[in-house]
Formats: sequence, C-alpha cells, structure tokens
Amino acid sequence: MTLAIFGTMIVLLLLGFPMMIPLIAGSLIGFVALFGGFGQLDTMVQQILGGIRPASLIAVPMFIFAADIMTRGQSANRLIDLVMAFVGHLKGGLAISTAGACTMFGAVSGSTQATVVAVGGPLRPRMLKAGYNDSFVLALIVNASDIAFLIPPSIGMIIYGVVSGTSISELFIAGIGPGLLILLFFSIYSYIYAVRNHVPVEPKATWAERGQAVKRALWPLGFPAIIIGGIYGGIFSPTEAAAACVLYALFLEMIVFREMNFRQLYATAKSTGLITAVVFILVGAGQAFSYVISFAQIPQQILGGIGIDEMGQYGVLFTISIAFFVGCMFVDPIVVILIFVPIFAPVVQSVGLDPVLVGTIITLQVAIGSATPPFGCDIFTAIAVFKRPYIEVVKGTPPFVFMLLAVAVLLIFFPQIALFLRDLAFAK
Repeated sequence: MTLAIFGTMIVLLLLGFPMMIPLIAGSLIGFVALFGGFGQLDTMVQQILGGIRPASLIAVPMFIFAADIMTRGQSANRLIDLVMAFVGHLKGGLAISTAGACTMFGAVSGSTQATVVAVGGPLRPRMLKAGYNDSFVLALIVNASDIAFLIPPSIGMIIYGVVSGTSISELFIAGIGPGLLILLFFSIYSYIYAVRNHVPVEPKATWAERGQAVKRALWPLGFPAIIIGGIYGGIFSPTEAAAACVLYALFLEMIVFREMNFRQLYATAKSTGLITAVVFILVGAGQAFSYVISFAQIPQQILGGIGIDEMGQYGVLFTISIAFFVGCMFVDPIVVILIFVPIFAPVVQSVGLDPVLVGTIITLQVAIGSATPPFGCDIFTAIAVFKRPYIEVVKGTPPFVFMLLAVAVLLIFFPQIALFLRDLAFAK
C-alpha cells in the first residue's frame, strides 16, 4: 500500500498536476486500501473538513491579505527607504539594505514570495545600476526572503503550529533570533562581495534625510508593533493580530496614503481569496493524508527503516533537517509540513525535544528548501517577477544556501538562539 500511495503521487507530480491532486489521490488510495472499498469516504471528507477547522488558520488569509495590500501600496517602499537611509552608504550598503528590507517586510507580511515581489521589484534595478552582478542580486533577494519565513508573522509557523499543536505565539518569538542571525551573515557576505568586486558606495544620507525617512516609515512600523507588541503584551492572539493588521493596512493605504481605491481593494481581495483557497485545499488534503499514513503506521515503517529510534536528540534533529530541506527542494513548503510533521511527531516527543525548537528548525529548513534548486518555489517566483532565465536565478545561490545551512546547524547545537527570547517572554 505504501508503494502504491507514494508511487501514484510521484507519477501525478511528474505529469504536472498541482500538488493538491496527488495529495487527494494518495489519500483516496489509502482509504480504499485500508477500509476495503469506498464505504468510508465520509471519513475522508470529515478529515478534510477537520483539517481546515482550527481557528488559528484564520490568521493565514488575513496575513496574506495584509501583505498584498501593503505590496500594492506605499508601505513596502517606505520601509525600504528607511533601511537605505541608514545603511545605504556603507560598503555593500545597497545589498545590506536589501537584506534588511526583506527582514523588515517579513515582519509585516510573513510570506517569502510576497517579500520577493515587494523588495525585489524596487531594489533590483538600483543594485544593477550600482554595479552588482545580476546573479548575486537575484540570489540575495530570493534567499533573503527566507528571513520572512522566520520573523513573525510566519505563515509556515502557523501551519506547523496547527498541525503539531504547538503554541503559535511561542513559535513566532522563537523565529526572531535565527532571522536576525541570517541577516547578520548576509550583511557580512554583502560587505565582502562589495569589497572584492569594487562596488562603489551610495551617497550618504544626511541626518535630515534620515529623519524624513523615519517620519515616512512611522506608519508602516506600526505593523510589527501590532503583531509582536500586541501578541506578547497580551492584547491579541495571533489570529486577532492578523485581523488587526488587515484593518491597519486598509487604514494606511486607503485613508492615510490614499494609494488604494475600492476597485483595487476588490482585486486584492480576489487575489487573496484564490491563494487562500489553494492553501486551505492543501491543508485539508494534508490532514486526510496524515490520517491515512498514521492509521497505516507508515511513519513507523519509514522511521524504523532508518533506525531513528536508536538516535539521540542530535541525530533526530539532523534527520528532520535533511528531510525537510530535501522535501522543499521539490514540493511546496506547506505540503512538506503537512506530510512530514505527523511522521516525525512521535519521535520528537519520545526523545524529549522542545517542539518550539523543532518548529523553528523545520521552518528554517522549509525556507531554505523553497529557495534551493531544482524546484524551490521562490526561484520560480523570481523567474516570473524578474523575467530572468532559471540558470541566472540559481547561479549565485550556493554561498547563501551555505550560510543558511550554517545557521541551521548552529540552531541544533545552540538552541538558545531560538529559545532565549521565547523563555524570556514566557518565563519558562
């Protein structure tokens, strides 16, 4: 049965079907094989509906909607201008500003692909004009967008929290440390690249210009204040924070900045609805698939075959890291989380690992894989947005992937990178 399920899914993927079809087909085969026919398909439907029932999932479309509103309005550009005003004049400052802008936009969007579009659109032409090689620029934008998957709010962390039953608030704050460490590594590499390639520096902004940039960015900086301050100040739950972000985004772009009218709002809502539909179908199908593999004890068969029961905590973490990294090189990150988390959950519990640490490592590996050849989804987002060939987009990625993997290894051996702020905020 295991061979039939995964064989069918692989064949359907190779034939070009969207991922929801292989997931549903695999679940259907599993239910038929387990229950001897089509008599229990009502259970499959119940599992699909149960998968999208958790209230925490309401945060996903709202964060997507808020990010879409900001991308179409002024908020993203004002955040970029703020970063440029303070570090744009340094050696490699434009590249550092790009990584910093990805971090800052990640703190208000939670989406890697939205970050590629919002930050890459205005900054790529400026970096090319400044003398940066396009392969470096594309690789920086694609990989720096990974920071958006770690800095709260993170859509990946919401999905992981729902699937694993882990506190989303704790996951959010645990992502801040690794996200800032990645920003530091990328900034150092950008400086070294600029020095080695003799990239000229940008003019230094005056303090008056910096003050103006801060003034212009004050409204958009309200987003992280709402998300982080609201959640950890006990004012909002993550779902309520997402709703507040939508309301704040509408207030900024329609009333304060006057960048969006009702026709544009309708188009934005329609786009968000389409994305949400795809995400929720994947989540529902993933729940049905998880039920099948758990009922059939497929995780025990797979993990027993690699001897994971005999591994210690480090061995389990490395195995999880490799599985999620490789999986996201080929499949959408949400699907990988939905399939792999239930497989590894019993082992994580049995060896006594902190689920928040595991969730942070998984989120990082998912982000790395989504920007890694051959089929990382962020690569194809960059190809579509910047209209550049595949080879050119992936050519400059190895140094960034190496730095991201280095952060993942550091997380395994020094978990306080992620857990320090969590323990501080929740007094554990």
